[in-house]
Amino acid sequence: MSVHRLCKIPQSIKSNAPISLATVLFWRGSAIAKIVGANAAKYDTFDTKVNMWVFEEMVNGRKLSEIINTDHENVKYLPGHKLPPNVVAVPDLAESVKGADILIFVVPHQFVGKVCDAIKDHIKKETIGMSLIKGVDAGPEGLKLISEVIRGKLGITMTVLMGANLANEVADEKFCETTIGCKDKVHGPLLKELMQTTNFRVTVVEESDVVEICGALKNIVAVGAGFCDGLGFGDNTKAAVIRLGLMEMIAFAKVFCTDCPVSPVTFLESCGVADLITTCYGGRNRKIGEAFAKTGKGIEQLEIELLNGQKLQGPATASEVHVILKQKNMVEKFPLFTAVHQICFNGHPVTEFIKCLQNHPEHM
Repeated sequence: MSVHRLCKIPQSIKSNAPISLATVLFWRGSAIAKIVGANAAKYDTFDTKVNMWVFEEMVNGRKLSEIINTDHENVKYLPGHKLPPNVVAVPDLAESVKGADILIFVVPHQFVGKVCDAIKDHIKKETIGMSLIKGVDAGPEGLKLISEVIRGKLGITMTVLMGANLANEVADEKFCETTIGCKDKVHGPLLKELMQTTNFRVTVVEESDVVEICGALKNIVAVGAGFCDGLGFGDNTKAAVIRLGLMEMIAFAKVFCTDCPVSPVTFLESCGVADLITTCYGGRNRKIGEAFAKTGKGIEQLEIELLNGQKLQGPATASEVHVILKQKNMVEKFPLFTAVHQICFNGHPVTEFIKCLQNHPEHM
């Protein structure tokens, strides 16, 4: 996005030069692009033009980038919603980030490494990154947050944005809240100005690692909520899934967020309990979990049939978390996370999820 020019201690802010919002990096992040484009046009703080990287594909005989730039609508991934005309689709990844002062990452977490490798020689060292990606990375060194992966590959300052923000409702401008995790106090107000609207209210907190952990783990819980829906259980059961899932989220954060104390208050922000609730009732992970339980079809097949080919984050995150828990010999302490992994990938019957709830250690 072209927002104004950000230096380490933003000299542009001191000189009142518009921030080159440079290029925002999106893949199917059109709902946020709509907000950022409108704010970039509204505030003098930011340059007007917002680049949106688009994975090029043909839709009804036309290139998707051409459709977006001509009709101002992402007809495949956010149909029925007009994008601001200053949001420009750019199919060349390296070209889309040139000159960027702020990069916003909205790609499936499985593709983050390749994206960073493609842009690392084309960005400025002073660029500020913001990740909306909900997932974690499990490698030989253990848990890595996606923002940490990006920071390690690109060497830039990273922030995160997570919250109860279902894309269609955000695009419809229905009121919601979100949370920005930003460890320093310099960039938080700027990023809040970039993101906040009358109906998209932003809170900035310093516990960015906890904010990001919440955004990743809630998708696992939502898959479990979908299992319960598919099996015909009611709202009482789903409430138990949400409560037990939240307990495991808090326990996981306390184990793995070791740089600073984990405050329970952060879980009361939009990134925590609010995002967990909305995802367990209305998100894609819940939807696929329900279909999985009802049809017996595999996750990949359901992605094609129900999500237009978009990749689901919950099962993938459950798999990554399972690897991490095995490394720490802590699998039995997180039975809900473990059950989702076993059901999605190891052929365990979906009814095992109810047994997981019945025998959860929180009841012992």
